[in-house]
Amino acid sequence: MAKNSTLSSPPRTPHNFRRAAILFAGGPAPAANAVISAAAVSFLRDGIEVVGVKHGYSQLLQFGPDRPLVEGQDYVMIDHKMLRRTRNSQGIIIGTARANPGKNVSSPAHLDDVERVAPLKTVYDALRSLGVDMLVSIGGDDTLKTANKFRLFQERLPLEAPRIPVVHLPKTIDNDYRGIDFTFGYFTAVDFLGTEVRNMLADAEANRSYFLAESMGRSAGWLAYGVAIAGEASLVISVEDIVGKYRMSEESVNPTTGEKKVREIMNLDEVIPRIVATITAREKEGKEYGVIVIAEGLAEFLPNKFLEGVGRDDHGHINISAINLHDLFAELIAKEYHKTTGKKRKITPVQIGYEGRCAKPHAFDVMLGSQLGVGAYRALVEKRLNGVMVSVSGQLQLEYVPFDDLVDPQTLVTVVRYIETDSDFHRLTRFLETHVPEGEPGGPL
Repeated sequence: MAKNSTLSSPPRTPHNFRRAAILFAGGPAPAANAVISAAAVSFLRDGIEVVGVKHGYSQLLQFGPDRPLVEGQDYVMIDHKMLRRTRNSQGIIIGTARANPGKNVSSPAHLDDVERVAPLKTVYDALRSLGVDMLVSIGGDDTLKTANKFRLFQERLPLEAPRIPVVHLPKTIDNDYRGIDFTFGYFTAVDFLGTEVRNMLADAEANRSYFLAESMGRSAGWLAYGVAIAGEASLVISVEDIVGKYRMSEESVNPTTGEKKVREIMNLDEVIPRIVATITAREKEGKEYGVIVIAEGLAEFLPNKFLEGVGRDDHGHINISAINLHDLFAELIAKEYHKTTGKKRKITPVQIGYEGRCAKPHAFDVMLGSQLGVGAYRALVEKRLNGVMVSVSGQLQLEYVPFDDLVDPQTLVTVVRYIETDSDFHRLTRFLETHVPEGEPGGPL
């Protein structure tokens, strides 16, 4: 067959690689197996063995002189048989976890501290014990930060020490990733959760009531907005909307040190009436029902009195599950509605998100995930890249974004991609949801 035939297999690139590792960390996302499978089969077809690291970094961190990695328990050798019909399957064939080997490193100086980088060294030693000479990291922005720290750690190794090049594949149903337009699993999650909202809408209409749906989306409103648009919600509010009169400052004092700290919070005296204004506007249209969607990230903007005793995880995030934002908002809305109208309206709080993370992926996410997986192989083997995130643009055209463009070099923190409040995407939901007339109590600015 001619080399330039459109039906020719991809040309093989000469290389000396022997074994690649694939690791998935953080929360699940639809099409995870499409990513893993496409990456693995690309390596296998080029004669490169593939190690599937089980459950993120958790097993690697247990490695030591007296604790070697065990096949089947800590990792699996991925072969063609294991990959049979996996691209469209649900779940994650190698599992996941949130263990964070870089949690003690928050500045470049920390990379020279032996104790702080010890977990990263353990990961490096564990992978080297398996003969791994390439790493594919799949995960969210926290996992990207870890991949970057792993790269920086290796840059400080002695010159003779082998390096393990690492590429990262962006994953989050929250879609708040800088460097890529849409992350795999986002549209499947929106579709699945949008269906749930439409079901709530039918229930609400039958009962002349409201549902208050708290959507996943810690840092930005992409998921909440997508779900509201697809689910025909009456109103959606996310962190991007906490501006102007909906935002205020609050001072708190550390009881131990006496140190004063000022943080930006929601002005609940404006946010809650704005929600009630949507309800009363719908009543004037003859609609005594609806679904309001809020993003879980609003919890970060709650006044201090609602956050007392709430802990944080390894990545410094507030434990949102301990707050029950949907319960709090439902109660506040019901009280404000009664105060405003003198009537009662049932507001049922619901949390949505988890049930969408392992939904059966639809075609676009399988296509996107597959291209990202192939991109990992092409970045490492064809282009000999290290420290890049695989991205796509246009019609799944591959791009490779350096970690240095995505991570702050001083804080080693990634930059969140918010919805631009003057963007057409943001305005789309404002066109579709119930309109509150200017000048109405609780109405828009």
